[in-house]
Amino acid sequence: MSAPVDDLEQRVQDASDELMEIMPAAITLAMMFRHRKMSSWFRTEFEGYDEGAALPDFRRDVVGHIVAKSPQYGWIPAPVNDKQKLEHGHRDLPDGVKTLERFCMKCKKGSGQQIAFPPDQMLALQAQINLSAELAITVSRESYVDVLRVIRSAIYLWTRELVALGFSGEHNSFNDSERARAAHLDDPERFWREAMTEAPSLPIPGVRTSGFLERVFGRAS
Repeated sequence: MSAPVDDLEQRVQDASDELMEIMPAAITLAMMFRHRKMSSWFRTEFEGYDEGAALPDFRRDVVGHIVAKSPQYGWIPAPVNDKQKLEHGHRDLPDGVKTLERFCMKCKKGSGQQIAFPPDQMLALQAQINLSAELAITVSRESYVDVLRVIRSAIYLWTRELVALGFSGEHNSFNDSERARAAHLDDPERFWREAMTEAPSLPIPGVRTSGFLERVFGRAS
C-alpha cells in the first residue's frame, strides 16, 4: 500500500525528480479524489495549451529581449526603444511541461531561447525600426524555470492542504466521505495564484542542467 499524498509532496521538493515524471502521479492523485478541475489542469500543463486557449497568468506576457539576426554575429540586441520593448518584448508560453523542462535541462544557466515573432508583428516592428533583419524574442532560461516552479509549487500547496485534512499515510483509494471533505480543494486557479506569490519562499527546486554525457547519451535509469 502506498502513501500517495505524502509521496507526491516529497517528490515535488526533490530536485532530482523531474516535473515531467511527477505530473502523471499528480493527475492520478487528483482522479483518486475526483478533483476533475485539478486533474484537467494538471493534464493541460503536462501536455501544453492549444492555440488560442486561455493561459494562466504565470504563462502570459513573459518578458524577453528583442533581438535581430546578424549575418556576421548571430543574434544581437535589436535597436528598439522603451515603448517598442513594452509593446513587443513579451511572449506567452503555451508549451507543455515536458517541452519546457527539457529545454531548461539542455540550456546553460544564463542563456535563453529565441522565439520567432508572428510574421505580421515582425513586419510591423521591422518597419518601425527601419530594419530588414529577422527579429525574435529571447526568453531566458530562468523565465522558463519560473513557469515550472509555479506549477511545481501549486502541486506542493495542494498536497499540503490534503495533508492538513488528514490524508497523509497509506491509501489505495478514498471513499465518498473522504472525497467530500477534500472537494473544496478542486480549485486549480486558487493554487496557481498562491504559487505565483509564495513560490520564492517554498522548498521547491528549480530545474537542474543536464551534464554533457547525459545530453549525448540520455539519463541513466
